[in-house]
Amino acid sequence: MPDTDDISLRIQALRPALLRLAQLQLRNLAWAEDAVSDTILAAIEGIGAFNGQSQLKTWVVGILRHKVLDQLRLRKRECAYDTDEDGDVLEDLIFVPNGHFREMPQSWSGPDALQQRQFFEVLEACMDALPGQLGRVFLMREWLELDTDAICQELGLTSTNVWKILSRARLRLRECLQLNWFGNQPT
Repeated sequence: MPDTDDISLRIQALRPALLRLAQLQLRNLAWAEDAVSDTILAAIEGIGAFNGQSQLKTWVVGILRHKVLDQLRLRKRECAYDTDEDGDVLEDLIFVPNGHFREMPQSWSGPDALQQRQFFEVLEACMDALPGQLGRVFLMREWLELDTDAICQELGLTSTNVWKILSRARLRLRECLQLNWFGNQPT
């Protein structure tokens, strides 16, 4: 069995990544911090349940998914969207003030290009830029892996609305990636 102090430190080191994931779904920093704190506490208390069959991060993210769902249920009648007063998230993460990439993307060459860190930074920024309900439904489906019925029940939508929202979210992501990643590739 690995040293529990070491695992505890590794769990705490995951906090920034966990907060980013929670904030993408909850769209409220305070709620995201609550979910992450609950996740870290549950993970540290449940270290004995971690048997090493998966990566520690995978195990902790699984706990976070449940805590995010708990926050959604707890806060479902409250407004969950914080506005970003500092400007456009995409520009701050990816571009310098003059509009150029902070780091030039490597040329798009094939499937392993999807593993490029820059691509995922642009993808995350594009997901951040999805408007409230589009982003929330998309993340409920793709990250929390909820089925259509669960999303309908949670948000009070019809299945037709959920499918339309998912379609619009995917189109927006496609447009954002086309504009901010594929369209800026050197030829």
